[in-house]
Amino acid sequence: MKFLYKILLWSIIIMAAAFGLSGYFFVNFVFETALDREVDQALDDSNILQFAFETAALNVPTKYNVLRDTAVEQIGAKLESGGRDSGRLLRISNEDKKPVYVSDGFLEDRTLLENITINTRSWQVVRQGEHYYIQTGMPVNALDRSLYLETLEDVTEVFAERAMGFSVYRKVTLAMLLVCTAVMFFICTWLTKPIRLLARATRKMAVGDYNYRVKQISSDELGQLTEDFNSMAGVLEGTVGELKEEIRAREDFIAAFAHELKTPLTAIIGYADLLRSRKLDEEKHFLSSNYIYTEGKRLENMSFRLLDIIVTKREQIEPQAVEAEKIFRYLEGMFAGNDDQTLKTSFEAGTVYAEINLIKSVLLNLVDNAFKASQPGSRVEVWGSCLAEGYEFRVKDYGVGIPEEEVKRVTEAFYMVDKSRSRSRNGAGLGLALCVEILRLHKSELRIESRVGEGTCISFVLPGRGEGGNL
Repeated sequence: MKFLYKILLWSIIIMAAAFGLSGYFFVNFVFETALDREVDQALDDSNILQFAFETAALNVPTKYNVLRDTAVEQIGAKLESGGRDSGRLLRISNEDKKPVYVSDGFLEDRTLLENITINTRSWQVVRQGEHYYIQTGMPVNALDRSLYLETLEDVTEVFAERAMGFSVYRKVTLAMLLVCTAVMFFICTWLTKPIRLLARATRKMAVGDYNYRVKQISSDELGQLTEDFNSMAGVLEGTVGELKEEIRAREDFIAAFAHELKTPLTAIIGYADLLRSRKLDEEKHFLSSNYIYTEGKRLENMSFRLLDIIVTKREQIEPQAVEAEKIFRYLEGMFAGNDDQTLKTSFEAGTVYAEINLIKSVLLNLVDNAFKASQPGSRVEVWGSCLAEGYEFRVKDYGVGIPEEEVKRVTEAFYMVDKSRSRSRNGAGLGLALCVEILRLHKSELRIESRVGEGTCISFVLPGRGEGGNL
């Protein structure tokens, strides 16, 4: 059963119970009030009849020492005739509780009479067929006799009014339940609309529509749930997008890796076959051997870079305090023999907290890429400066630059902006990918600024301390 119908069903049950109980107590209260009024009236009438009977008995001729039964009958007939319009019936019994005078139609039930004593009076409601009566009984002292006077008054109308009240209230309750059911249906439909929207959203997301969002139509708990769901959907969409991008990058990685392997292997196999199958002069023999050596070195370089990336993804670093000057002196020494291009360094004294060998690898890759992107005779600049958040390294070249649409992809494995130039210099497109992984371990990242034809500046910040104190 749907949640909407559960709410509606329980609402109807609660309303029906509330209407039924309230109607029962209300109608019954009105009935008991009317019945109590009739009982009081019947008791008052009995008191009047008692007084009238005793007064009439005093007016009997004194020649009788006791009140005779014939006199009792006469008094009873007069009392009955006086209340004939109200439909009141009488029964007068002697000391032995045997009837002396009985009105026509008086009940034969003697239960109330047996319970009357000299000093008490009683009443009860009795039913005969479809009629209800109030029966009262009390003792009467007439001269030297102790008699018992009973009255019987018809109160069927009071019970009929109760039955009619219940009948009317049932009809009113049924009509109210129908109206309330219709109203509650629309209210429940409106209240559960956010749930239906959320259910629709989950179904759409289940089939891959991760950009679907639920419209927030309220500010209550369900509205908050909708907002949280949309936030979750946004995070999920981003995560799925990242996973898709990662899968695409892996597919591109595998395709590029296969292609990068195919090219040098084809050259190696071809030149090796040439050397094996033909006798070449010294110059061609040297050129063929050199091709095999060059492509083999490129395969070796690519395998080392891949191994470095795998290692950096699996190991934890142990940062140590290193003087920035040592790093720059190391770079100067590594590229001191480069006669075609110039490396210029400028740095502020300070201390860097990092894994020194990994950071050296990052800077070597960046400087090497800068030289590859520059023309012979150009220079590459490396700066070090103390910032509030740490120590910054910047590597700048004045080479060909990187197109804006390519900047985001240059850190992908095997991605090369100019593949022909990279291959000619034993490039594999893995240098920046390795740098990204190393900096990730140091909780840092590359910042790349480049303009085509003007050059590229790549920077990153490591935890550090300047000479003046903590940064």
